[in-house]
Amino acid sequence: MHLDKTVIDRLKTSKHVVFFTGAGISAESGIPTFRGEGGIWNKLKPEELANFNAFIKNPKMVWEWYNYRRKIIAESVPNAGHIAIAEFQKYFPKVTVITQNIDNLHKRAGSRDIFELHGNIERNYCIKCSTFYNEIEATDGIPKCRCGGLIRPDVVWFGEYLPDDQFNGSEKAASECDLFFVVGTSAVVYPAASLIYTAKQHGAYIFEINITETEISSFAHKTIHGKAGDLLPQILSDIKS
Repeated sequence: MHLDKTVIDRLKTSKHVVFFTGAGISAESGIPTFRGEGGIWNKLKPEELANFNAFIKNPKMVWEWYNYRRKIIAESVPNAGHIAIAEFQKYFPKVTVITQNIDNLHKRAGSRDIFELHGNIERNYCIKCSTFYNEIEATDGIPKCRCGGLIRPDVVWFGEYLPDDQFNGSEKAASECDLFFVVGTSAVVYPAASLIYTAKQHGAYIFEINITETEISSFAHKTIHGKAGDLLPQILSDIKS
């Protein structure tokens, strides 16, 4: 895959590049997706695991599942897509990552300016006093704070709002950028998906990379089907040449 000169020239003149990433790029690192064939949501009911009431009702079960996910993520490494996104920082004045993923792989790959819309599985906090914990110890499978409150993963559950600082920062980046990559996301989860429309309304060039057609494929200026780990390094090579 090589881009035509018109597209390459459009990319090269960009000053602020945003990468809006979803589960697809993490799947390339071996982390199961929640939607699509083989997705983890097809094996377990999300309402039993990823909402506050379920956590209060059965915190041990919820923590067992999150510890299982933590183990998968801890054993995963950033793939060529994550690494290429970080390398874009060498060639553009400003690069922002807006991710719906909670796996911390963008930071581990070297990206610096990151908004985590759905939280980060490597962080936790007490639901009583809001103390944050990176490392946790569990008694009977349930981590508890020094104050006695339950500790939960710092991730956004069903029915919860996105963190204001993360979403507001993402909206600002989407409205200010001139190139907006949509990478490995089905673009059906709101309000996160609204950022794509915000970017286009403010004049950004929308470039989608996904393995299949999505809701925004016809809306994007350019869509390429394939894996981010294959395509992003090639795009970066075209820009550098």
